[in-house]
Parts: sequence; C-alpha cells; structure tokens
Amino acid sequence: MDQSENNPSEESNLPDSGKSQKATLLVQNQADFELEFYQSILKVNPDYVDVLRVLGNLLTLKGKYAEGLAIDKRLVRLRPADALAHYNLACSYSLLKRVEMSLKTLRLAVELGYADFRYMKEDTDLESIRHDPRFRQLIKECEGR
Repeated sequence: MDQSENNPSEESNLPDSGKSQKATLLVQNQADFELEFYQSILKVNPDYVDVLRVLGNLLTLKGKYAEGLAIDKRLVRLRPADALAHYNLACSYSLLKRVEMSLKTLRLAVELGYADFRYMKEDTDLESIRHDPRFRQLIKECEGR
C-alpha cells in the first residue's frame, strides 16, 4: 500500500500553494468531465434545452467563448421568445467583443421580458459594453419602467 493511502491528512501537510493547485486541478477535471458528459447527452438529443443551457455556461466558464456563442445561438433558434436565452447570447457576443450584436441582442432580451437590471449592470460578461452610451441608455430606459 502506498504511503499516501495510509495518511489521509497528507493534503494538510502541503504548502498552501500545493493545496491551491490541487483544488484548481480538481475543479478543472470536474468541469472537463461535465463538458464531456453534457456533450454526450447532446449527441443523443441535440435539442435538449436544459443541457444546452448548462453546456453554454460551462464553456463560458472555461473561456471557450466562441463555442459558448454557438450553443447560445442554438438556444435562441430553439427558444426564440426566451428572454434568458437572448440575454446569454448578448453576454457571449460581449465576451467576444462583438459590441453591436451584444447591444442589439441585449435590447431584444429586455423586450422579451428580461428584467434583472441590477444583475445586468454588474455582470462581468457584459464588460465590453458597460461603458457604451447605448448600454447606459438601455439601463436608464429599463429602470424608468
């Protein structure tokens, strides 16, 4: 039997940077597992909306913005009246610095009923449009309703 198997507290003996690296690796491995898992579900059922939502979020968290954008576009095609799907698409456009499309899609999300303006003002995914006067105008219009 390996020495580490006998000592369950071995991790506590690691320097803080070692613990941090191990935790980061575990999170990365979990995210990779989840990506593969959800992608395998989509092979069987490519229009599974709930799985597409989760997969889009995972791809964004992993920094795979172009892949996340493709998923968000699929969601909007499947659910054209879904305000949250349009909001997430606007976020994907923003992450890819596609300002015009982000603003246009964000406005549509609001028109479809997206109303969490406090979150919208703080959402880091929208950083590339946050200082655009059109974004501020949209927020102003929405808060005035």
